[in-house]
Amino acid sequence: MAESTVRAEPATEAPANPAPPVVVKKYANRRLYNTESSSYVTLEDLAGMVRQGRDFVVYDAKSGDEITRSVLTQIIVEEESKGRNLLPEGFLRHLIGFYGDSLQTVLPRYLDVAMNGFARQQTQMRRSMEQAMGGFMPFPTLEEVSKQNMAMMERAMSLFAPFRQPETPQTIESLKAEVELLRRQLAELQSAGKDNSRGG
Repeated sequence: MAESTVRAEPATEAPANPAPPVVVKKYANRRLYNTESSSYVTLEDLAGMVRQGRDFVVYDAKSGDEITRSVLTQIIVEEESKGRNLLPEGFLRHLIGFYGDSLQTVLPRYLDVAMNGFARQQTQMRRSMEQAMGGFMPFPTLEEVSKQNMAMMERAMSLFAPFRQPETPQTIESLKAEVELLRRQLAELQSAGKDNSRGG
């Protein structure tokens, strides 16, 4: 049985020998047991581990099945229910539309690459701004960049949307042109981030 782990972009450089994933067991009463600390934990505790860059893998205590993906989904639902609305409604509708679609096998890899790139960009911007401004973080600027990045991701997803009705028929050439435009916009955002860190 292949183990999948949860990886978050760490705030600092990864150590030469990263710690092995923490094994968490989920029992029938829905309680989660951290085998490393020998203690019960909550979904909020696991969310904190993700933010700290600590890998973990979750198993069903009875069947032994690996259920990390299901637990991560529960964490997202819990965070959203607290009013921390990170996922735009349009993004969620696009995502639901892909279940059962022929592109379902392609989308996970695409989203993984896009999110990893987004996380690296945000981390680099924070580091540059902290170094240039002595720890002062211009939150409006970061917020604006985040909005632009999310808009780009939504637009990219819309290219794949099976229910989208384009005004003109989509051809391979037009799709390539839209992808190239997204690449240029991402490059401009990265350049703007570097300019801000130097000019601040």
